[in-house]
Amino acid sequence: MCLGESAGIEKVGVLVVGAGPTGLGAATRINQHGLKDWLLIDQADEAGGLACTDVTPEGFLFDMGGHVIFSHYQYFDELIDAAIGSGPEAWNTLERVSYVWIKDTWVAYPFQNNISALPAADQIKCLTALADAKVANTVAQTKPKNFDEWIMRVMGAGIADLFMRPYNFKVWAVPPSEMQCEWLGERVATVDIDRAISNVINHKEDAGWGPNAVFRFPLEGGTGAIWKGVAKLLPQENQRYGPDCGVTHIDKDSKVVTLRNGKRIQYDALISTIPLDITLRWAGKPELADGLTHSSSHIIGIGIRGQCPHGLKCWLYFPEDNCPFYRTTVFSHYAKKNCPEDSAKLRTLCLGDASAPPDSQAEEGPYWSLMFEVSESYCKPVNMEAVALAGATWPAIVKDTLIGALNTKLISAQDQVVSVYHRRLEHGYPTPSVGRDAVLTEALPFLRQHGIWSRGRFGSYKYEVGNQDHSLMLGVECADNVLFGGKELTLSHPNIVNAKKNTELLYATKTFLQSHN
Repeated sequence: MCLGESAGIEKVGVLVVGAGPTGLGAATRINQHGLKDWLLIDQADEAGGLACTDVTPEGFLFDMGGHVIFSHYQYFDELIDAAIGSGPEAWNTLERVSYVWIKDTWVAYPFQNNISALPAADQIKCLTALADAKVANTVAQTKPKNFDEWIMRVMGAGIADLFMRPYNFKVWAVPPSEMQCEWLGERVATVDIDRAISNVINHKEDAGWGPNAVFRFPLEGGTGAIWKGVAKLLPQENQRYGPDCGVTHIDKDSKVVTLRNGKRIQYDALISTIPLDITLRWAGKPELADGLTHSSSHIIGIGIRGQCPHGLKCWLYFPEDNCPFYRTTVFSHYAKKNCPEDSAKLRTLCLGDASAPPDSQAEEGPYWSLMFEVSESYCKPVNMEAVALAGATWPAIVKDTLIGALNTKLISAQDQVVSVYHRRLEHGYPTPSVGRDAVLTEALPFLRQHGIWSRGRFGSYKYEVGNQDHSLMLGVECADNVLFGGKELTLSHPNIVNAKKNTELLYATKTFLQSHN
């Protein structure tokens, strides 16, 4: 592809940095409009971004977090079906079965609707505090100032202290008092006090809440297969991958991006999914960057020989301090090919209690797997000291996670662990901090004035539109804005796009998509 050269600088009309869902959405939309002068680059070896999938040497697949497919957009649905196929030949459709492990028992998710599973004393504490909160919220004259105040007003001290406060600290790695509450939307279930009382009296499990009660997952290749498939729909000559494509600096004034290999690319418009805090420092706005908060994520996986003991469970929540992880996904349940074939012969690396196996001779399966998520921040450090485990050296958090899985009865002491995985993501969650919106109100228009559209999970720092469908549409709508001044509904109005499936947000896509089926 000839994009033009001048004084050693490559020139391009639209440069897209990052081949995750947002970058791929932008590139797809630009390509649909027939523009030829664009380039998509990523420092990874293939497309996927934070939605990629890794494979262990033993053949176990692990996503970079608990990704599942549920959508607010027809555009998104049609594109991913074009990428990997549609129907049961390409997808598993699963019903969400989620629980909270607390006080040595499983409580159906969402916790606040299922306090009937708790001991009687805790039920009384939760219901009494819930009634008090309802009264206090009714007479309140102001909105909650932060997430913690929202929890107290909506759920009361009982649910707050048992679950919401400890769990959310484990997820976000900052206290809820440091977070705003405008991001909540469909993310957190509120409580109907009459329903809660009825569930207690009738001993009823009430687990149907939420937009992801039914979700899809690829039959093979994990979540990453979706985005590699989307990339294949695009002209390969407009895409570049690998470490040399990593961006080391953006000069906002000359509109030049410098790559790790020293090459420079000049653009007319830049769609960047680089974390906004990094971009702002390059742009000479460190004071704005300092106003943004993120947590890091540790993804830890174990592959185990035997039959999975957890039935139809999908993902599970852990608010207590007997384990370092806040969420575990029974990843083998999502797709059979997330694990090696049963006939594959693998040796036991360690037992469930982290001890050495009596015999490490390779044996056949079947196999199952668990994927854990651990957060890290300035106020929630993670132990990264090197320790011996499974015949290798791992960060201590990996061994702590294995012991936590034993403590929470996810595995037994005699389970045979045949694969171990760990990856740290510096930018894991964009924190909806109390001061975030003030930063975004200044930062995004500032960059836009210099030809930079910063979009995506971390490009625009809006967790409330950070799912895969949202992220793709942030890119699609951004491309329309770059080319034609189109409105960016997902970026500007999260509550609208999260209110219902937006079949009215139709684009001229069917001809393009059908041509690739």
